[in-house]
Parts: sequence; structure tokens; C-alpha cells
Amino acid sequence: MMRRIKAICPPFAVGGRCRPGQGRLEGIHKEALDTGRTRLVFAGTLFLLAFMAIGARLFDLALVDASSARRHADRTRNVGPAPMHLRADIVDRNGAVLATSVISYSVFADPARVIGVERTALGLKSVFPDLDLAALRNKLSQRRRFVWIRRRAAPAAYQRILRLGLAGIGVRKEERRVFPYGALTAHIVGFSNVDGRGLAGVEQYFNRRLSTRSDPLRLSIDVRAQAIVKKALQSAIDTFRAIGGAGLILDIKTGEVIAMVSLPDYDPHAVAQATSKSRFNRNTLGVYEMGSTFKVFNTAMALDYGVVKLGDKYDVRKPIKISRFEIRDFHAERHPLTVADVFVKSSNIGSAKIALDVGGVRQKQFLKRLGLLDEVQLELAERARPLFPREWRPISTMTISFGHGIAVTPVHLASAVAGVANNGLLIRPTLVRRHPDDRVAVRRVVSPRVSAQMLDLMRRVVETGTGKNADAPGYRVGGKTGTAEKASRRGYRRKRLLSSFVAVFPVDAPRFVVLASLDEPKGNKKTHGYATGGWVAAPIVREIIMRAGPMFGIQPEPAAPNAKPSMMVAETAPPARAVYRANRRRERERR
Repeated sequence: MMRRIKAICPPFAVGGRCRPGQGRLEGIHKEALDTGRTRLVFAGTLFLLAFMAIGARLFDLALVDASSARRHADRTRNVGPAPMHLRADIVDRNGAVLATSVISYSVFADPARVIGVERTALGLKSVFPDLDLAALRNKLSQRRRFVWIRRRAAPAAYQRILRLGLAGIGVRKEERRVFPYGALTAHIVGFSNVDGRGLAGVEQYFNRRLSTRSDPLRLSIDVRAQAIVKKALQSAIDTFRAIGGAGLILDIKTGEVIAMVSLPDYDPHAVAQATSKSRFNRNTLGVYEMGSTFKVFNTAMALDYGVVKLGDKYDVRKPIKISRFEIRDFHAERHPLTVADVFVKSSNIGSAKIALDVGGVRQKQFLKRLGLLDEVQLELAERARPLFPREWRPISTMTISFGHGIAVTPVHLASAVAGVANNGLLIRPTLVRRHPDDRVAVRRVVSPRVSAQMLDLMRRVVETGTGKNADAPGYRVGGKTGTAEKASRRGYRRKRLLSSFVAVFPVDAPRFVVLASLDEPKGNKKTHGYATGGWVAAPIVREIIMRAGPMFGIQPEPAAPNAKPSMMVAETAPPARAVYRANRRRERERR
């Protein structure tokens, strides 16, 4: 027994002797050491393999893919963060910017991360002095994770916010829409909200196009002509104390709207402060009875249908009575008038009789052909439909002949007149610039012969008729006056007028239609108390043509020698008392 135990004792046992169980313990230690050694070798092998894999990848990136990495670096060397997509610009026909987008900085807060509400509120107040401190404290104390502090701040404010280093305060880049010409083009361009969505005008109509494309939207408008129209219209509104007015210039050959002004207007940068009246576009949303300007269509209709000839005569000496209605002339005539004189002298009685000879069915068809019974076709969200009787009775036929009983927009009127003057071809109006190669929708409304006859008649209106005050020397202006009493629930109100003048120039080679209209003008001493179209609207057209003509490259013709100014007649004639006083004054001077 002792020998076997000794055999298994290790040779280095103390005193050559070993205690019972010592050999067994030494075997366990050896086994543990072998296990640990094995594990260390395994772990080291894994680390070695991992480092070899990493080294191989680094070698691959450094040597094998060096050329592709250089190419990628070349592509991205000059590329920073993705640029913010901005809404496309809107420009006029000559490239003048009407609306553009700039980067602005909007300040927000995360109340949960704000450290020191009072300190943060005072810091923000130092940057934005107009902020209410109590409201600011309330915002910063909310449990929400996001609140706006100031939208569309200036870059300088952004820099000051960064320098303050306020916890929980951040800045976000946003788009800000800017309108360089402000109120001048407000009713055309419109405006957009803080999120860059168009809410009015061209901004709304072309919202998708402006949001998805970067190339500018070029309009037909000329800001120079726009300024001319606005100045002339505003001067007349101030002179005649009108409550508003509308004016436009339309290219007869292309249908392009060169200028379109509605007054009062508004600042598109401060829409919240604008009144509903100032935001109302009279040219496309306002529907009005346009008065005697409709005699252009009534006469053209009768001539085109072959119902009358210019020399045919109508008895206009007595008013027309139908039931409780009576149609009379502004100045009664003492002898029959030819069709030409009915137009030039603006006879309501003669126009009504001509319309009856044509008939209500054909009259309605003709006005439909001119687009006067359909919604105005223009690239604006603000558009109106005409108002006309459901049942086209004989009384409707007569009153519509001189512009009562039907209400249209000024754009309707200008477009229809352009169709009559354009060799009888009607072109859809547009606010987008057209090029010579563009194909435009055209339809014939009258024959070329009738078109020429109407141009001659409109010229006679300016030379010897009711539109003398529109005669711009050298520009051969033709046109028609219109004076309509405004309707109310109690009937027509005689002292509340819509006074208009629509002109074509030059009549021998028509290029433009010019329309001016004043809402509720008041006569003065210079107009002998009259507030009719010939006295208050015709001078606006004259000023516009004289200033815009040279800009369009239309040079005035030299005045004919020994030319004598013609006298105002019909609705623009001075009162009898004024004539009597003038004659007495001349007699006293001769004595």
C-alpha cells in the first residue's frame, strides 16, 4: 500500500514523502492549467483572425479601391448639404421679377430642453423686442416638445440666436416669398402662405408648377404698363372721388394681358391687414352692367346677320314703353337716326329697336359666341361667371342691347371688343406670355367687313361723338363710352354710376384694347357735374395711350394742318345753362 502511494507522489515532495491525497490534487491543478491554456490559444486565434480580416479590408481599401475612391471624392468634393428647393420665380414679359423666394430662419423651442425659462425668455426678448414676455414664458413652460417663437426671422436675428447659445432653442431654414413690386401686381401675382402654398392669383393657379419646377414662370404683364395704368386710374379715382376702379391693356393679336389693375389694392406682404374690398379683383371677379359699351356688340351683331345697313334709319324721337318700363335717351333726338348715328350718338332707343329686329334668340347666340355668357377664361383662381336672365324676353333683348340686364367682368368686355376689332377673330385672353410660334385658340365672331365697319364707327365716336376726351393726338383712337346706373334691391340708383370707356388703338391697324372703369364717380366743375363715361373714364384711356404708346413702339402721327377740335355731343354735352352763360359772356366781351 505504501509503495503504491509513493509511486504516485511527485519527485519534489517535501522530505521525499507525500501526504495522503497530495498526488490527486496535483493532477487537478494540471488539468485546470491545460484547460486555461487551451482557451487562451483559442481566443488568441480568434483575435488574430479578426485582425487579419481588418487588415485585409484596409489593404483592399488602400490599394485595390484607391482609384474608385478618388473618383468618388472628385464627385463629392464641392457638394455640401442638399440645397433647399425653392419655389420658382414669377417674372414679367421682360424678365422683371414679380415674385421670388429667399431663405429665412424660423426660431422654435423645445420646452422640455429649456434650462431656465426666465433667462431664455429674456434672451429671446433681446433678439425680438416685439415679443410679449408673458406669452413667451407661457410657451417655454408648456409640456409640448415644439413651439414656434418667430417665423421668418432675418439672418441677423439668426446669428444673434446662435451667439446666445440658449438650450432648447433651435432655428430652422424656411422659404420666404418676396414680391418686389408689392401692391402694383398684387391682384395678378397673388400671394402664398408661410408654408409656400399659393393662396391667390397666379401663385394659386400655378401652385403645382411653381412648387415642382425651378425655371421662372413668365407672365404677359409689363410692369411699366402696369404702373402707367395704375397711376392714371388712381388719379381719376382721387379727382372724381370714386370708390374704386379697374383698368387693363389687352394685346389684340395675341390675347396677352399687358396690364391689369384693380383699385383699391393691397400689400401681398401684409395680407392679414388687407380688407376684403382691397383684395377683390374687379377685373375678373367683379360683374357689372357695362352700359353703352355693349352697343359695340349690338351694332356688330345686326350688321353681321345682315339685318341692317349703316344707312338704315330708326325713329328715336319717342321713348319706348313696355309695361312699367320706359327706355329713353340721355339726350332726346328730334329726327330719325341712321344705324351709324345710333351708335355714334349712343341712342338707347335706336339700339333697342335694332336688337328687336335681330331677335332674342340670335342675340343670345351672338353673345355666347363672344364668350360673354361663360366664365372668364384667365389663369387666375379669382374668376366670375356673367349674370344674365334665364328667360330671354323681349324686354331683356332691348335692355341688353345697351348694356343693362346683363353683367360681365371687364376682362369679358375687353376680350369681346378685341375679337370684333381683330378682323373678327376672337382669341382667348391669357396672363402667360405667348410666343409667335404658339398655337392659340381662335374663332370667328364677325366677318372682316363688319370688323372694319365697327372700327370706323368707334373712330367716329372719338372724333365727333361721346368719346372726344379719349382722343390721344396722333394715335387714332377708337372706342365707346359706357355709363350704367348700379342696380340695388330697390331698382336702379341714378346717382351711383359705373362709368367706363373701352378703346382700340390704332384703329387703322389695331394692336391694343384699353379699358378704364370708375365705380361711383362724382362729377365736378370741370365736368359740369357729369360723371358719365365720356367725362371721367375717357380721359384715363387718353393718358394711358399717350404714355404707353411710345413704350410699345407706336409713334404718334403728326397732327393734320388746320385741324379743329370736335364738340362733345350726346351723353357728354355740357348743360344748357353753361352754354347760355358762355354765350352771354362772349357778347359782353364783344361790346
